[in-house]
Amino acid sequence: MSRIADIQNLDDIKLLVDSFYTKVRKDELIGPIFNEKIGNQWPSHLERMYRFWQTILLEEHTYSGSPFPAHKHLPVAKEHFNRWMEIFTETIDSLYQGPLADEAKLRAKNMAEMFFYKIEYFRNGGRNFFEN
Repeated sequence: MSRIADIQNLDDIKLLVDSFYTKVRKDELIGPIFNEKIGNQWPSHLERMYRFWQTILLEEHTYSGSPFPAHKHLPVAKEHFNRWMEIFTETIDSLYQGPLADEAKLRAKNMAEMFFYKIEYFRNGGRNFFEN
């Protein structure tokens, strides 16, 4: 399905999230990590992601909470974040085009970088992993 319109409403967010996580779940690199962590909780995870992106992109404040703690102890490295970002960008580009689509990619990139650095920080006992 190809669209040239921008993200405009909750239905667009749901299509984005559902399309993205369908690809993630099947991905050889990151799929097993997501599937093991989420288990049979995919419906509630997707609902949380709808609210998260609805809040960020549409400024309809339906999400509350802190997304990082659930990711803090995941067995992930830079390659996993790169793959996540690659799938996210491909999904956005296949569905939408416009300022909110661009904003979604920028927000996802910033989030992936922040999560990666925070995970590395905690793994290194609170030390920056660039330090000796």
